Amino acid sequence: MPRIYLSPSVQEYNKYITGESEEYYMNLVADAMEPYLIASGIEFVRNDRNLPVSQAIVQSNEGDYDLHVALHSNAAPEGLKGKLSGADIYYSPVSYLGKIFADILEQNYKSIYYNADEVSTIPTTSLGEIRRTKAPAVLIETAYHDNIEDEQWIRENIDNIARVIAMSIAEFFNIPFVEPIIGDDSYEIKVSIIE
Repeated sequence: MPRIYLSPSVQEYNKYITGESEEYYMNLVADAMEPYLIASGIEFVRNDRNLPVSQAIVQSNEGDYDLHVALHSNAAPEGLKGKLSGADIYYSPVSYLGKIFADILEQNYKSIYYNADEVSTIPTTSLGEIRRTKAPAVLIETAYHDNIEDEQWIRENIDNIARVIAMSIAEFFNIPFVEPIIGDDSYEIKVSIIE
């Protein structure tokens, strides 16, 4: 069974235009991912949102994880606030498996983001969750929370984002992606094989 470390943002100070924070929305994405991961047989451990990211890195490195997935939303530099949009998927240039997962996630994310040309993978050695984790790692900046259109897109697509990330994880591990369908009074599982 694949085992991942799921690390939604702990940046409660990074505020969205309409309120709440990056930490709040990325934890909603992680919450929405859980049923997909469980149904697909992917074990996971989540970071503690009350601890700094440095502790998430320590916890990830203390465990035996096959993948480290960090969930964030972006903000433009001072002179460009509100002017940038898109999703950036970061990976280590020396991680073969990290790049493979980043490429899978990029292709799948393009299917849900409203401008597929603005979804890209970026190698980096500057982000701690990429540089300092033992497991192959990817950090996805889901969209720009200081851009009103991107921020609205994030808020309205929590489940779509969660589903695509979980589906990409299943594809990376070459296992069936299982979609939980929760009805009013029953729980049914539908299997979707990724080709």
